[in-house]
Amino acid sequence: MRRLELVSRDLHRIALGEKTIDYVLARRRGRRGVGLKVDSEGLTVNAPAAMPLSRIEGFLRESERWIVRKLGEWKAKRVPDIHWRDGETLPYLGDAVVLRIAPGARNHVDLAEGELRASVKEPTPAAVERAVVAWYKRAALAHLAGRAFTLARIAGLVPPRVAISSARSRWGSCNTRREVRLAWRLVKARPALIDYVVCHELAHLRHMNHSRAFWAEVERQCPAYRELRAELAAIDHLYRAF
Repeated sequence: MRRLELVSRDLHRIALGEKTIDYVLARRRGRRGVGLKVDSEGLTVNAPAAMPLSRIEGFLRESERWIVRKLGEWKAKRVPDIHWRDGETLPYLGDAVVLRIAPGARNHVDLAEGELRASVKEPTPAAVERAVVAWYKRAALAHLAGRAFTLARIAGLVPPRVAISSARSRWGSCNTRREVRLAWRLVKARPALIDYVVCHELAHLRHMNHSRAFWAEVERQCPAYRELRAELAAIDHLYRAF
């Protein structure tokens, strides 16, 4: 069977009903129709190289009920509630940190001695959440970019450009411009799980698909990927609370 040539692979977003859904659009030369795949990585759309985006998204809207149902089956896990108050515990790199809130002249958050110390001008729950999320995003970019650089070097790859995303339906994406985007919420997971996701995206630098060769490359970079993938799928809802 002839393999269709990949032209591009990019992350997109679409509103379906009341939901905003992130999806990977893979354009392939020689493909005739649109194909949809929903798995633990989220929604992947395979489409002809020259098909207009408006037509592709029209097909997605026609398939809205199926897409939403399938994503719901993967994500039908209760997301824990977060109460933005002093003493709340939050996940970070697989551990629990204690949120400490105090009024301050300016918004400032730092991590010290197992405490995430948030100094906020007006310590309302909404203001505390904004300050803490901003801290998580900064911490995520530093940690995830650092791991991508290190693991790429180990794998014999030129380190890609790394950016963080706010995607909730997938942990990472890689495009044909050698850009890797990683969800900032991933920084809540333990380091081994983070490394699995990073290796998964780095493997796309060699194989822009999910072929046998791709999974062999993932295993080469992360030998325990099967166990880690299953673990992340079982508990990832814990990291989507905020």
